[in-house]
Amino acid sequence: VQLQASGGGLVQAGGSLRLSCAASGRTFSAYARGWFRQAPGEEREFVAAISWSGGTTSYADSAKGRFTISRDNAKNTVYLQMNSLKPEDTAVYYCAVSNNVRAVVAGQANYWGQGTLVTVSS
Repeated sequence: VQLQASGGGLVQAGGSLRLSCAASGRTFSAYARGWFRQAPGEEREFVAAISWSGGTTSYADSAKGRFTISRDNAKNTVYLQMNSLKPEDTAVYYCAVSNNVRAVVAGQANYWGQGTLVTVSS
């Protein structure tokens, strides 16, 4: 099983990025998916979660109103659209698979992807 995150890069404050996390090796259409991030010297923190159907989402306060999580089960992929980026959003972003949204929010993942670096310049 592999979770391949992509879409990170360098962007100016106020800009946008769209992260993708494609799963391979098995289908995760019945699982919740999520995004986390870890800034230098900080603990990894929850960013966003989405239920298997896409009908339920949850966001960290720092992400509400700026980030949108979505998924395409046919592509076994989850996305994170990030708008109005701030320098404090700079971090390595990780995707995860969990049994449900509550587990994602609690950081309880069945699988973790490798990270993709997002750098927001001021």
